[in-house]
Amino acid sequence: MNTQRNLTRFLPCLLITAIGMSGCSSYYESQAEDMIERQMGAMVFVEGGAFMMGNPGGWSVRSDTVPAHRVVLDDFYIQKYEVTQGDFELFMKVTGYEPSDDRYDNKRDEWPDRFDDELPAVASWVDANAFCQWQGERVDRKVRLPTEAEWEFAARARGEMLRYATESGEAIEGVTMAAEVKNSRYDTPPYEVAMATPPGTFPPNPLGLYDMSGNVGEWVSDNFSKNYYEQSPIDNPQGPTEGQRDMFEKLPYRVLRGGDYKEFLGNTTVTRRKGSQTLASETRGFRCAGNPE
Repeated sequence: MNTQRNLTRFLPCLLITAIGMSGCSSYYESQAEDMIERQMGAMVFVEGGAFMMGNPGGWSVRSDTVPAHRVVLDDFYIQKYEVTQGDFELFMKVTGYEPSDDRYDNKRDEWPDRFDDELPAVASWVDANAFCQWQGERVDRKVRLPTEAEWEFAARARGEMLRYATESGEAIEGVTMAAEVKNSRYDTPPYEVAMATPPGTFPPNPLGLYDMSGNVGEWVSDNFSKNYYEQSPIDNPQGPTEGQRDMFEKLPYRVLRGGDYKEFLGNTTVTRRKGSQTLASETRGFRCAGNPE
């Protein structure tokens, strides 16, 4: 299913190659122009303002979501949808980009269904950052990953008391977010497997932003420090200059927001996790943000 769809997507270029004609690079460039136009067209303007960031409603039991603290943000843009695997693959085709995770191809073989073009991109923080920067270079604008504060402000519809980034602020299985997959020891094979959904499957939050709770954990720009909220500045916080590091490879941890499809009630607007910046995972994806012109 996925192989057929991925081949179909690039069939014109494959046919050009098969009959010995040049033009694949032009084909990919044309596709990239269309993709960039679509991506930039999906940017939502978020008027800045002040809010209490960091679990003011007691929505998470995680100790790294407190204390709640006042944050003031400037205006920014953020994309409606998570970047898809198809768009990330096209970026790699056009630029020759190689994923930072040296096990990327093995993961593709291990989880072929998760690498479907229509699902959120499987990407490390380094990959996500490269994609957003490339997009900005193509349009001569500042495009980047959102800061953690911007992400939460947008997920909570400019800081409203929303536990989930859904149309109603509630988590309702199969209505506002994908239903939780639970397997019992009494079940017989084949077992149901949890899977991400195509961006935009469920209704957006009040700002028109989709899937900010419960699809994939989304990379933000910030380094991760468990205690950062205790000393976060008020104005446009960017995260700690030096955060915690992976104990094995000593690489920086970056922040992930929004939970993921392997959970349900834990996917709140204040949920935060960490991930080594070079490692991709089936539960991780991203969306880009930008500065006003």
